[in-house]
Amino acid sequence: MRVVKEAEERRNEILDAAAELFGQKGFDGTSTNDILGKVGIARGTLYYHFKSKEDIMDALIERTNAGMLEAAKQIAGDRSIPVIDRMLRVVMALNISNGGGSGSSEIMEHIHQPQNALMHQKVQKAVIAGVPPILAPIISEGIEQGLFNTEYPYECMEMVVVYATTIFDNDMIEMTEEMRMSRILAFIANVERLLGAKSGSLMSVMQMFGSAGEAGQGAGHE
Repeated sequence: MRVVKEAEERRNEILDAAAELFGQKGFDGTSTNDILGKVGIARGTLYYHFKSKEDIMDALIERTNAGMLEAAKQIAGDRSIPVIDRMLRVVMALNISNGGGSGSSEIMEHIHQPQNALMHQKVQKAVIAGVPPILAPIISEGIEQGLFNTEYPYECMEMVVVYATTIFDNDMIEMTEEMRMSRILAFIANVERLLGAKSGSLMSVMQMFGSAGEAGQGAGHE
């Protein structure tokens, strides 16, 4: 018996299958036939929803972005979490390489290929537009609590996001580990100044940068 599914359900089914296959075989190693076989649909059904394999990847990126922003909003709205800890959790939720489910690392690898510069730009644009409105209310709370002192919570977060998404993007700036560590420490120190925060109060942000951050925390307490 032929199974007819709602358009949105079928579309997501195709995306789920593609994400899993991209994660297993890579984007280039996955064919549309692989996707058709996994979902169990005709080629015409696939092309009704997507023009090409590249179109599927575009949709996966959009869905991943939307999911991350929604997760970040949920965390941002939880006032039971202390302000600085909440800032950290929001930023961690926005780390595409740590989230997005099956195939997310393959999505990132695809985005960072030179021929996909426009796709990379699209992701950055979504982050720059979507993240400051999530973080700004947390900064406003911090101002109310006396943790921060700035008249420009939104603009501060916009500056922070633009810098972070540019300087810490390996496609934009090539750095040695020593250079990276220096920039991380300078970044945190300057964010503290930008927000009017107590010196050293944002060192927990080092957790965002993995093992390099652990070394930096030691340096920050010397």
